[in-house]
Amino acid sequence: MTFDYRLKKEKDFNLVFNKGKRLFSFELTVIFYPSKNLKAGFAVSKKHGGSVKRNRIKRLLRESFRSFIPNFRQNFFFVFIPKVKDEYTLNLFKESMGYIFKKGGFLK
Repeated sequence: MTFDYRLKKEKDFNLVFNKGKRLFSFELTVIFYPSKNLKAGFAVSKKHGGSVKRNRIKRLLRESFRSFIPNFRQNFFFVFIPKVKDEYTLNLFKESMGYIFKKGGFLK
């Protein structure tokens, strides 16, 4: 059994983009909004490159987010927007998410 934490509906994305608050790091922008469930969406624009590169970035972001799931204090909708860089790594995203989650007080 897997935990479905992905933000998929357009109305949920619009809610987060319109009413959510933003936090920034050097690699990521995170928009968050309180909710009943913990869910995350990933917005990677075409400025990052072709579909193969964008999908790889989303896979790295999903895996980074997965590592923080057991440590959340309460539920939010999150949307992660990576900044354009030449190289993306899993450790880069984990460090950036850890920084943002500590800065926002989301972790236990």
